[in-house]
Amino acid sequence: MIKNLVRGSALSLALALVPLFSSPAAQAAAPVPEVTTLADAVGLVKVTEEDRTGYTRTKFKHWNSGDDKSDGCNTRNEVLLAEAVVVPTVGAGCKLTGGAWTSYYDGQEVTSAGSLDIDHMVPLAEAWDSGASSWTAARREAYANDQGADVSLVAVTARSNRQKSDQDPADWMPPSPDAQCRYVGEWVGTKLRWDLTADDRELEALKVFAEGPCEDTVVRYTPAA
Repeated sequence: MIKNLVRGSALSLALALVPLFSSPAAQAAAPVPEVTTLADAVGLVKVTEEDRTGYTRTKFKHWNSGDDKSDGCNTRNEVLLAEAVVVPTVGAGCKLTGGAWTSYYDGQEVTSAGSLDIDHMVPLAEAWDSGASSWTAARREAYANDQGADVSLVAVTARSNRQKSDQDPADWMPPSPDAQCRYVGEWVGTKLRWDLTADDRELEALKVFAEGPCEDTVVRYTPAA
């Protein structure tokens, strides 16, 4: 599956340039990615009861002006550009035409940006239940527009995103069996990146995958600032 070509290329370039342009102090301050097995990653997720009291989507400001404030594109369009397998044409106001994407949840090939949703790997409501209710508005905005990890936001078919809704892996998994281990790994990685918790049912569902069909899955995450 081809994904995140733009992000991957940018990351590779950034890593190549670090010794040339970053001071030792800046390099030392850079967050260190964590790499672990899915089973060990699941074991790092804290378990608490969930509470949705007070949740509304408006408490997570999105989409904002994205990572590149000068490109005229919001977060949604920046993610679409990053995940395109055929890069679309960018017009005035960051209007995207043409292009192609692969929705990994269901394996569908999509040739219209309007047919895609940008899914929060861990939905906003689930994040609220799992710790974001205590965050500042600025941190919730950072979460809702997180492009610091390739897995936090993903372009998928609107149908699959809406079937998922705000459900966790105890209640919904991607319909494509080939996507499920990747999905569980990215779900857990996002929870760890943002120090979010899980409830008992969610944790048991994650363990079923971690100790069974997805035991070879590797989880990579960098704690959010």
